[in-house]
Amino acid sequence: MNNVLEHRTWRYATKKFDSTKKVSDKDLETLLEAARLSASSYGLQPYHLFVIADQEVKEQLKPASWNQSQITDASHIIVFANTTDFGEELVDGFIENTSTTRNIPSEQLKGYADFMKSKLLELPSETKKEWAARQVYIAFGNMMQAAAELKIDSCPMEGFEPEEYNKILGLNEKNLNATVVLAVGYRSEEDATQHLPKVRKSTEELVTHI
Repeated sequence: MNNVLEHRTWRYATKKFDSTKKVSDKDLETLLEAARLSASSYGLQPYHLFVIADQEVKEQLKPASWNQSQITDASHIIVFANTTDFGEELVDGFIENTSTTRNIPSEQLKGYADFMKSKLLELPSETKKEWAARQVYIAFGNMMQAAAELKIDSCPMEGFEPEEYNKILGLNEKNLNATVVLAVGYRSEEDATQHLPKVRKSTEELVTHI
């Protein structure tokens, strides 16, 4: 089995973490960089990541996470939050960054900026929010797979109350909404789930070649 498939076979949604084991700063930096380098629509990255290691904050989040033990036992909790609404500033910030990074006069990028604005800014607010949330999952998936390559366990979590997360983390004031959570750390030997074979559709069921 090649490494690409080996990593994906090794990972599973860890149900019980070893609370005594912590992800190193170096590995955490790699996970965050994997998410930062992810693709997103137009490259706009309409989201923000919150890395939570503080045990008191994790304890506050646990009741809003259906009391799942991963929240308090994992080394870190990474909350991916999408932008809830945006205007020209999202595109203008990207254009400024592109101009600086690639040493291109911003005037030469005006056509592309206008194109992006024409496609995004007239969308209804709820559609903007849904679009931003979809971009979150691209970065989220990249981080999860990077963790598997580093042999760091993870658990993707949608089982939480976004409104409570938003209150606890002060996201409403930042025009953000908690979309999905990734708990990272190292599996406990007591986690029986790690020994179960993966249950997936067969390739024949899942894939159609045309």
